[in-house]
Amino acid sequence: MTDASQKPRSSVWETALTVVQEAKPPFIPDGANAMTVVVEYPAGDPGAPPHRHPGGPAFGYVIDGEMRYELEGELPRVVRAGEAFWEPGGDVIHYSDGNNSANERLRFVVTMLCDPNQPMLVVVDEDELVARQGKRVKA
Repeated sequence: MTDASQKPRSSVWETALTVVQEAKPPFIPDGANAMTVVVEYPAGDPGAPPHRHPGGPAFGYVIDGEMRYELEGELPRVVRAGEAFWEPGGDVIHYSDGNNSANERLRFVVTMLCDPNQPMLVVVDEDELVARQGKRVKA
């Protein structure tokens, strides 16, 4: 019988890490907690309506598929499986997180830093979208 402490250890961990994103968030609320969620949209799904994360920044990674990603002040883009995204939270509107494919599902994971005194997500109403249309960047 071999003692477990005598088994050779793997060195794979030394090269197993791949950095997919580095970001410096503009703020982290006092007393914030972290919440990690997995979101899955079927083929062609438009995703969440325009919203914001008032309690803090959010960091995401696309597991499967392609996301239509549009954040206030940035050009719309497609984030593909294996790619990361982030948003600063606070007052910035997240216009789109929908599935870019008519044939494949979209799955992504998001970790949000949340102020426990704020909702995690707030849907933006039509009046505010109209009032802030000048901050939206069109391709």
